[in-house]
Amino acid sequence: MTERLKIGISACFLYPDPTRAAFAKKTLQYVEQSVPHWVMSGGALPVMIPSPVGDVTGAQHFTNEGDGVGLVDYAQWLDGLVLHGGADLWPGTYQEEPIDARWQGDAGRDKYEIALVNAFVAAGKPVFGICRGMQLINVAFGGTLVQDIPTQRPDALTHRDADVYDQNFHTVDLVSSTRLASLLASTTTAHRSHKINSVHHQCVKDLAPNFVVEARCPDDGTVEAIRHSGPAWVAGVQWHPEFHRLEYGTLDDAPILSDFLAAARASRSS
Repeated sequence: MTERLKIGISACFLYPDPTRAAFAKKTLQYVEQSVPHWVMSGGALPVMIPSPVGDVTGAQHFTNEGDGVGLVDYAQWLDGLVLHGGADLWPGTYQEEPIDARWQGDAGRDKYEIALVNAFVAAGKPVFGICRGMQLINVAFGGTLVQDIPTQRPDALTHRDADVYDQNFHTVDLVSSTRLASLLASTTTAHRSHKINSVHHQCVKDLAPNFVVEARCPDDGTVEAIRHSGPAWVAGVQWHPEFHRLEYGTLDDAPILSDFLAAARASRSS
């Protein structure tokens, strides 16, 4: 039997909370189970990639020091990387000041995930971003974000509704002649609109150089999918494919996962 692909999943961070005795001095690293389950649905083995440094908030380097383990080791061992959703990005990561104290984001996770992206791209491995993951990819390659859609784009659609969470839906238009459009051509009729979930209050503002937009919200133009236009396999979607269920009438994301895993297998072969 062909050895199963091993796909790295970036970690989320829960920092010490002095108001809770059990967590006063503990930093937790974890994944949301829906993302590894989505990867497993394609027959691959998900592996959470822990930060190799203790104080992730102040760390500048995630490379090997002495005989220690670095992110480069994971990039060489694993076949691909998935960046999942979660906390906002710190605006300082894209050279902006927070416009509201609520949007400080997670600077430590930003540094860790940017280092992960760099390591996997350098190793020739594919990288796929989900929600925050897509935003992180855009920033890692030189783009910027809208810090809060309702504040900065008040005429935009409601892209996040806390009361219904992943049951907040809208349609998305695929950009013709893009890889995403070709992947999803067999999942729909001639009409190019698809129903997706929407669980985000930030979005792409300035698109990173050497990236193309593959999907937009038809109601307000919000970028919903991006892809690197060069040789590196780097792509992301703003929605959560791991939350999609066909009974919701949402987009069938199976071709997206299959394409990512095919790129991972190709990188192993090369």
